[in-house]
Amino acid sequence: MADFRNYNARVAGAGTRADAGIDEGLRSYMLKVYNLMALGLAITGLAAWGSFNLAVADGQLTGFGQLIYASGFRWVVILAPLAMVFFLSFRVHTMSVAAAQATFWAYAALVGLSLSTIFLVYTGESIVQTFFITATAFGSLSLYGYTTKRDLSGLGSFMVMGLFGIIIAMIVNIFLQSSALQFAISGIGVLVFAGLTAYDTQSIKEMYFEGDDDVVAGRKAIMGALRLYLDFLNLFMFLLQFLGNRE
Repeated sequence: MADFRNYNARVAGAGTRADAGIDEGLRSYMLKVYNLMALGLAITGLAAWGSFNLAVADGQLTGFGQLIYASGFRWVVILAPLAMVFFLSFRVHTMSVAAAQATFWAYAALVGLSLSTIFLVYTGESIVQTFFITATAFGSLSLYGYTTKRDLSGLGSFMVMGLFGIIIAMIVNIFLQSSALQFAISGIGVLVFAGLTAYDTQSIKEMYFEGDDDVVAGRKAIMGALRLYLDFLNLFMFLLQFLGNRE
């Protein structure tokens, strides 16, 4: 009789332990995602700052600066990160975790090289200020995506459509050079990547599966970090167009 009387208690206890194991695994997985993203951002920031200091001396472009800012090679600097992110996205499932991480670090460094031009355009103080504002907004939005019980898949689909609209508008504005259109693009860009931050966080959380081995979990963490890295970076760039003080 004791076994039957205690059956429900034993089942409940086992369920609680299983849930605790899943929660612990999920926390570890998400912590790895955020750590990888943060390290990628740190590499980008250091690469951007280092590239700028190598490219500019006494207010003039050095030979390195002429190469990456004023020669045809600048198109390689601009397009290389795009090629790298496509390579990582399509090949990550066949790469080792170490190779995928190394590719992510290389991509982050290339992005830093291409973004070093912001130090030519905006003051250092406004760049730092915008970074901390972005970090605060990103943290709040990502926390919402992690904790909300609401399904954000509909929001994500809407934000992706908005992203395609932004890309088309940016291409059109290359020819129009309209300051009003650029202002609108920046405003919509902030909204789109704010929504994508919450949606991507929820999506990355739902990617977690307790039964994944270390390789699969590692690849998922890297791709999750890449998604949040791109959300943060684009949110920062659009906010910088609003808040940045030009040199």
